[in-house]
Amino acid sequence: MTFMKRTHYCGQLRTEDIGKTVTLCGWAHSARNHGGVLFIDLRDRTGLTQTVIEPENKELFATGEKIKGEYVIELRGTVRARPAGYANGAMPTGGIEVAASGITVLNESKTPPFELGEHVNVTEEIRLKYRYVDLRRQKMAANLMRRHTVAQLMRAYLNKREFMEVETPILTRSTPEGARDYLVPSRVSAGNFYALPQSPQMFKQILMVSGIDRYYQLARAFRDEDLRADRQPEFTQLDLEMSFAKEDDVFPLMEGLMKEIFDAMGQELPVPFPRMTYQTVMEKYGSDKPDLRYGLELADCTDVFKSTGFKVFSSVVETGGAIRALKAEGGAKLTRGDMDKLTETAKKAGAKGLVWMRVKDGAVESPAAKFFTPEELAALKTKLSAKDGDAIFMASDEPMKASLIMGEIRKDLITRLELKPARPWAAFWVTNFPLLEWRPEEKRYDATHNPFTAPLEEEIPLLDTNPGNMGSHQYDMVLNGVELASGSVRNHRSGIQRKIMGLMGYNEEAIQERFGMLVNALDYGAPPHAGIAIGFDRLVALLSGETSIREVIAFPKTTTAACPLSGAPDRVDTRQLEDLHLRIVETEKVLGEKN
Repeated sequence: MTFMKRTHYCGQLRTEDIGKTVTLCGWAHSARNHGGVLFIDLRDRTGLTQTVIEPENKELFATGEKIKGEYVIELRGTVRARPAGYANGAMPTGGIEVAASGITVLNESKTPPFELGEHVNVTEEIRLKYRYVDLRRQKMAANLMRRHTVAQLMRAYLNKREFMEVETPILTRSTPEGARDYLVPSRVSAGNFYALPQSPQMFKQILMVSGIDRYYQLARAFRDEDLRADRQPEFTQLDLEMSFAKEDDVFPLMEGLMKEIFDAMGQELPVPFPRMTYQTVMEKYGSDKPDLRYGLELADCTDVFKSTGFKVFSSVVETGGAIRALKAEGGAKLTRGDMDKLTETAKKAGAKGLVWMRVKDGAVESPAAKFFTPEELAALKTKLSAKDGDAIFMASDEPMKASLIMGEIRKDLITRLELKPARPWAAFWVTNFPLLEWRPEEKRYDATHNPFTAPLEEEIPLLDTNPGNMGSHQYDMVLNGVELASGSVRNHRSGIQRKIMGLMGYNEEAIQERFGMLVNALDYGAPPHAGIAIGFDRLVALLSGETSIREVIAFPKTTTAACPLSGAPDRVDTRQLEDLHLRIVETEKVLGEKN
């Protein structure tokens, strides 16, 4: 078999190439005979080119007639303009076609398990089983190319700013970071295990102690947790760390990176990003990752009902609770069935119920309206600037819980009212998360985000008196309601780090066992440092308009953490287990699942 030199990719030819002799290689996307003229759309990762075989060349025509979908072919020919009236403005190559002068079938193909159109009607399980076919679809090829482009932009941006790309270990030790570890048994150290990293956190901090100063890595991370559309057991993050840095160094760096990426994608992302403290964002939106493209801000209406006779509200107010309200413009069109479903949303979030009202003809309609005085209803309307056609929703509870309940109602309303975003992109920073939260069942504190986060400097004395009320230098970047990045200023003084870990229930022996390599390094001249990690898969999914990160990963797992293509996870033979000093114990649950 003789190959000609490929001169162009299938998506590259334009009207300025008319008259050129070209050689294309790719897959037959479709073949059709129109009145004795054979058209073959040739496809590769860059797109499609229409090719034409005229009937005068009988030998070539006979070869072309045998070509079926997904045959791999090499085609030589001359670029020419499409006939008048037949140009396809929806295709980049729609102004031209290639008149074939030679075709070589490089390989045949079975009939694919599904159509390769953009609206393929096939289960995800089948798509992943035949991923080598699925990735030929133009949308999937474009997603992977976008992923590649974003990765190169990230590297170039950070390289220009004196960052060093350093690889950290994949085989490391188990550390408690919030999710289950994937464990790897050691053959040479019987009974011991490696763990796949949930993040490079401790290693990148040690790099700062080592004087590397500015580190980054497109890091693979692994977490054995229940999967959703935005989670995979193995994923990629842009991980970076900076010495002698605080929030005001990290934020503009990341905003510049995001703007450069969005500019390259032809998208406008306003910078700098707004900043809101955790306390503020929870009070205004009831979530630490709200989608700011929509309005729907919560309001504190506790003062409106401070003397109410409605016992549900009065009992909450008397015990220091809060009444959170939300006005939905146009919400009066919601049916009673919608209101019942919203009430169920509130109950799933921990509420005992949900008070809802419609504003019509200047009056408030609600099953609960009879429990409130006209003055209270008028004050409520004034507080929320509610007008005819609006709906009002209220929940009462401990202040943070009331906010969380209404945050769930807010998300439900965005979907139920089919609200349109006010702008394409809305990014902002959430700052000053609480440092610790109390675990009453375990009688200890736990880190709200990251156990290596530094407390606010002025609140360090609270470590000894009231650690549950401490703020921190933890920050998140949120984009369109997605927690896209998370980071913090770190503890660079080992005494503070050890004290925080002590509050989390670790004695000195446990600290050495779990975190020794980091806390010991902090004793040897650790500089102040800060860092962040961007969910790379999530970013590419957002840029691609995808709701699932599986659509931008070449070989993802299913929601059961399985790979239909390779068959992983799978059993291994007894010899391999013996080498690893392991044996399988069949539990009743496993036996039941097998049967």
